[in-house]
Amino acid sequence: MTRVIRGRKTAIIEGDFVVFLIGARINAFWKFWKWFPVVSAMPRMLRELAQHPELGLLHAQLHFGFRSAMVVQYWRSFEQLHDYATNRTREHLPAWTAFNRAAGDQSDVGIWHETFLVRAGEYENIYRDMPRWGLGQATTLADPVGQKRSAKGRLGLSQGDDQPV
Repeated sequence: MTRVIRGRKTAIIEGDFVVFLIGARINAFWKFWKWFPVVSAMPRMLRELAQHPELGLLHAQLHFGFRSAMVVQYWRSFEQLHDYATNRTREHLPAWTAFNRAAGDQSDVGIWHETFLVRAGEYENIYRDMPRWGLGQATTLADPVGQKRSAKGRLGLSQGDDQPV
């Protein structure tokens, strides 16, 4: 069981970073041969990225739904994310090429991604009585004191004394 960290914590990261969401939706359950290669490719990529932290992935967290799967990823930079995605010697590009070839004009499985470039200091978070989660798994956790006490403070919009609770 994941250890719950008691009290309030906030995740701190130096510099810019990237939040990358990527997912798949199974549109035709019965066409296993169409969606299984998509679903099975992601664990290979995540293993490769975990074995090579120099590639820039800080953390990845999988989420599953009834017909869908999503991975929330935190990257050190967009350049590293893009370099990984387009490198012919890494797991992603061959899997992406094979998917496009196999999918053709079919809609049996859908895929998507969203990329968010986060500038230094332009994020905020709070975790209370939680195990490490989200950005907190990719970074350092700290006590939210002083300016970090409030959401506005963590964003540099107040001195942290505006917290109503």
